[in-house]
Amino acid sequence: MCKSPGKVLAWCSCLLFLTGAAHAADHLLYFEAQGVLGYSSAQQETIPYSMNPEAEMQKPSVGFDYLKRFSGESGDVATFALQYRLALVEVGEDGYKSEAQVYNAYLKVKTPLAYVWVGHNRPALGLGSYFDSHGLLLRTLPIQGFGYDRDWGVGLYRDLSWGDVAATVTTGSGMPARVTGDNSMTAARISYGVLSQDNWNLGLSAGTGRTLDTMGYTMRNNEPRRMQLAGADLAILRDNLEHRFDALAGKWLGQDTYAYFYRLSVNLSEENRIKIEAQPTYWKFGEERNYQLALCLSVLATSDLTVRTAYVYDDITNDNRFLLQLYYYVPI
Repeated sequence: MCKSPGKVLAWCSCLLFLTGAAHAADHLLYFEAQGVLGYSSAQQETIPYSMNPEAEMQKPSVGFDYLKRFSGESGDVATFALQYRLALVEVGEDGYKSEAQVYNAYLKVKTPLAYVWVGHNRPALGLGSYFDSHGLLLRTLPIQGFGYDRDWGVGLYRDLSWGDVAATVTTGSGMPARVTGDNSMTAARISYGVLSQDNWNLGLSAGTGRTLDTMGYTMRNNEPRRMQLAGADLAILRDNLEHRFDALAGKWLGQDTYAYFYRLSVNLSEENRIKIEAQPTYWKFGEERNYQLALCLSVLATSDLTVRTAYVYDDITNDNRFLLQLYYYVPI
């Protein structure tokens, strides 16, 4: 079982809302469960995960998604969010263990100038700063290992009539809350366009610091390494088409790095119950170059159950991977 501080936080928060806040009218609670199974041609065997045994996404798991709002005379003044999973993790050839996973775990406070959050949330870098992929099969650049999908620290953001601005200062460790004394990541993003109104958003972001090489809760190297990235991201929603693009370039974990990502999503029904997606990804990390091609079909079988199938080709390993996911998300 995972012994990280995140697990302690998750269990404490779970007890808090179960004993005190569960009867409040200003909260949302969802139960989440997923089954994941695939086949890897490189390994020539079935696999109980979508990416890697050490990576946090996606694995068979159960969990919850909790959101509580705190209100004053002038409206909402703060929000507490917690996403927690207990995942089944493959260990060796025949062994398994359970792993506690914490995604969102933050308190967000409304101030006169901006929203300020503290805890575990998205760094202000690239498309992953606002696009939630924690339940999906296809992976953004942070989930691929270029940046962090979630990180521990503090941040602020402000919505404007023409876009938004955000800045974060985090530990540079990702899923685990690790501080060696020299690791940190500072990031900022500015965007133009309001996606919910204009149907497009263009963002520019940059980050600097010394970060840790982690995959999921596994620490690959305890020595912080230089990180200095600049990026651009774009989202366009038009008719039944969704376009998402993300690019990063600079230094990551001390290596010259650039990575590019594009996702085309086609909604085939009026209620977006059927979606087909295609995604090419290319990156260079040090002397390593690689590209991946992915296709995904998503079907909303019921209001609570989504069935996804995906094919992923990885060039550097010459791996053809076929994946199936059953994703259940229901309000309680």
